[in-house]
Amino acid sequence: MQQQLDTWIRALVRWAGYVPNRDLSGWVLLTIAILMGLAVDFVVTQVIRFIVRRRPFQTLNFLKIYARWAFYVFVPSLFFLLATNIQSTRFLRRHPVADKAAEVLFLIATTWLVVQLLKVGELLLIRQYDTALDVNLSHRKFVTQVRFFRRLLVSGIIVISASLLLISFQGSRKVGLSVLTSAGVVSVLIGFAAQKTLANLMAGIQIAFNQQIRLDDAVVVEKEWGRIEEINLTSVIVRLWDRRRLILPITYFVETPFENWTRSDASITGVIFLYLDYNVPIDKLRQKAHELAEADPLWTGETFAVQVTDTQPTCIVVRVLVSARDAPSAFDLRCHLRESLVAFLRDEYPQSLPQTRLLLAEEMKPKDVQSGQERKIG
Repeated sequence: MQQQLDTWIRALVRWAGYVPNRDLSGWVLLTIAILMGLAVDFVVTQVIRFIVRRRPFQTLNFLKIYARWAFYVFVPSLFFLLATNIQSTRFLRRHPVADKAAEVLFLIATTWLVVQLLKVGELLLIRQYDTALDVNLSHRKFVTQVRFFRRLLVSGIIVISASLLLISFQGSRKVGLSVLTSAGVVSVLIGFAAQKTLANLMAGIQIAFNQQIRLDDAVVVEKEWGRIEEINLTSVIVRLWDRRRLILPITYFVETPFENWTRSDASITGVIFLYLDYNVPIDKLRQKAHELAEADPLWTGETFAVQVTDTQPTCIVVRVLVSARDAPSAFDLRCHLRESLVAFLRDEYPQSLPQTRLLLAEEMKPKDVQSGQERKIG
């Protein structure tokens, strides 16, 4: 087959009236191969653009965004590698530098393209799943698992590609082979375990299956409230309520107690504490609170209570319980009710407000007057 190919190339060149130079012809062939790869890139790009204009496909949009540049590099590298393999030592001189460069470039381009295609596959799998709502627990569970396993596959592909790249060089061939063998893998894992990386990886697998946390879960960690924004192989990024980012090792969610407000149900009960005078009419307060809750669309109607939970020397403690569909709604609902109840008591029953401030004001007034008179006399 190789001899037949050489014969065809030699006949074509001689038919063109050109007496080939073996060294120059080899470089010409490699250059033509790269140009052919770029031409294929151009043709494929134009065809995809034509299809998208007539009927947009989300898959093609994902490929355009994530895999376009990897594809642009992959096709010329493939043609370049094929050109180096069809060169004949009797007709087109082989160039060792070009051969090695073609292998390395093709390996890097292939790895890049596969990684980007995995990203596209992930987006295609989760495109119909909405993780913005707390009630979509199954959606967030599936998205968390897909993203974790995609990152796990990417890590494995990069390790294998790095090993193959080392094997392609004579000086580092033993290192590459050792990574691919079982002994090399065990030694690498032991090294990872010494740096707690293996522990993080196992914790990530446990979280992916047991679902202690999912994407967009509302959690309380390190006395901060936030949402799970990203779950990586070794770390978890929590978006706090004030838009800060708290980065924690993934083992934190396996070894440390934390609060998950959306573990099985996003609904939550909000609590409001009011410190009022003994003269406050509890029945009137309960009736007004119920009216305000019914008028607020954030209240789900599942939980409502107005109770005196404690008595202190200067006031009583009234607790108002209301339910909401999620934590942000509960926070807003509590604020609305608190503001409205305070305004109601101030306007309708001012005597029900705590009298401690009034007593302190009365006690401080003579002292202030006396001190002012002393300053005036002095």
